[in-house]
Amino acid sequence: MVENNELRKAGLKVTLPRVKILQMLDSAGHRHMSAEDVYKALMEAGEDVGLATVYRVLTQFEAAGLVVRHNFDGGHAVFELADSGHHDHMVCVDSGEVIEFYDPDIEKLQREIVKRHGFELVDHNLVLYVRKKS
Repeated sequence: MVENNELRKAGLKVTLPRVKILQMLDSAGHRHMSAEDVYKALMEAGEDVGLATVYRVLTQFEAAGLVVRHNFDGGHAVFELADSGHHDHMVCVDSGEVIEFYDPDIEKLQREIVKRHGFELVDHNLVLYVRKKS
């Protein structure tokens, strides 16, 4: 029922594929899923939704502001629900794992740097590419 309301608020017609995909993103064990990840999870759950439909719906969700698309270097696009507050990302270059983090000191430093250069921060996207220490 919550998914139906979210779709309507975003101006999208409530359809079974949209509801199923939104539910999948909402209940996913990890927040960042590619279209292929969503498709595989739907197939494993016994849902009959085609890959082309998943791509189309995710694009519609992005346009409606329900999801955020990330194109991390060296990988394909991943999507996350746009329901959380600001956070930054670390991407493991070996496994592709995406780790979300928020650090108030980093946020403050970015605002100070922008101000020092005579600008106003409008938005930013910080991605750190990392590798586990051996």
